[in-house]
Amino acid sequence: MSCGISAKRSLPSNPGALIFLAFLFIALLSPYLAPHDPWKRYEPYLGPSRDHPLGTNDMGNDILSELMFGSRVSLGVGLGAAIIATLMGTIIGASAGYFRGWMDEVLMGITDIFLMIPQIPLVIVVAAFLKPSAIMITLIMGLLWWTSLARVVRSRVLQVREMAFVEAAKVIGFPDRHIILTDVLPNTIHVIMPKFMLTVASAMIAEASLSFLGLGDPNAKSWGMMINFAFSRGGFLNGCWWWYMPPGICITLSVLSLVSMSMLLEESREDEHVAS
Repeated sequence: MSCGISAKRSLPSNPGALIFLAFLFIALLSPYLAPHDPWKRYEPYLGPSRDHPLGTNDMGNDILSELMFGSRVSLGVGLGAAIIATLMGTIIGASAGYFRGWMDEVLMGITDIFLMIPQIPLVIVVAAFLKPSAIMITLIMGLLWWTSLARVVRSRVLQVREMAFVEAAKVIGFPDRHIILTDVLPNTIHVIMPKFMLTVASAMIAEASLSFLGLGDPNAKSWGMMINFAFSRGGFLNGCWWWYMPPGICITLSVLSLVSMSMLLEESREDEHVAS
């Protein structure tokens, strides 16, 4: 518990946390913060001006409004995939580490099989053959990226299950489900959260890469799709930096903020371990 408290006290002062919270704020309130309707058309290829601070694209859409609404798709895919992967990895890893025996062998065998699957190529192939959508990409990444977390959680649960308070709970007669939820997982959260944040960052990069390759949902205004349209519709050739640079900067800042928070939590855990 002390590790979690230390991390919580440090996160608010971390620049990465402030940057990521700012992106979340913009994503949630984009309908109210965006200066224009991102689907409304104005004169195309306008440069930055008072009415359009980041100009317009080839269709005449306001780029700043697209950027704000695009945060919803990019962050939504990252958070959605990370939540699915974290839930699966935590359940599988905790079950394997706590019950051990045949369950450990079966669950870790399944984990090894999924580890051998080339994840990014598989996502590209599936996205190429199915109708691309943000939900489909989120599900695929979430169902594939739980393996490393499962192994980390299993290793931690193997340590926690041998501690005195867990043994005492078993002697008293608490059911395994109660022990896992109230004693084991709370003492595992400090290894889950850094992996969760890194998964969000990885999923955002993967979504942007797929969209840049033209395998994303063309109807979804994501940061990756904005870069794809800028590349394929003359934004790069015509030097329209206000079209392709802002989404690239947003992706970079959001990923760096997540990595920064993950490193902070890892350092807090190491400091608590040394102090103990």
